[in-house]
Amino acid sequence: MSDDGLKGLTHFDAQGQARMVDVGEKAETERVAVAEGWVEMAPDTLARIRAGQMGKGDVLGVARIAAIQAAKRTHELIPLCHLLGLTGVEVEFADRSEPPGIRCRVTARTRGRTGVEMEALTAVSVGLLTIYDMCKAVDRGMRMKEIRLLEKAGGKSGVWRAETGAES
Repeated sequence: MSDDGLKGLTHFDAQGQARMVDVGEKAETERVAVAEGWVEMAPDTLARIRAGQMGKGDVLGVARIAAIQAAKRTHELIPLCHLLGLTGVEVEFADRSEPPGIRCRVTARTRGRTGVEMEALTAVSVGLLTIYDMCKAVDRGMRMKEIRLLEKAGGKSGVWRAETGAES
């Protein structure tokens, strides 16, 4: 790959080899990332979750803990991620009837030299996978959808929001 093809890709050195970015010289700042995703399911599955009638227990309670745990262990799952000292992870669930499903939204925070986008995205993914795992006995057709970063703040690049894609 030519140097031109690598421009802006921080996880590659000049020879195109993968590398962990050295963040040692970056300033520590407050960093926040918000991510979300959906799991769509059959109406009966959603009704069972709402009523607390899934055989494996409190679906959203377990999914919340799984999402938090995933955020804390992101560096073990994504090869070039740094180990971060998270200062907070908030997990919110909201359900909708049409189409039936549950949204998972995660806000991850740290004070550090690199962002928490991957922690937020990993937490959402694992939260949704946990919902799938706990409900698959009654609905194997569930679909995880639209997992994405909504917002990030902190560091040299400032604030970015998905709605406009603009940086400020």
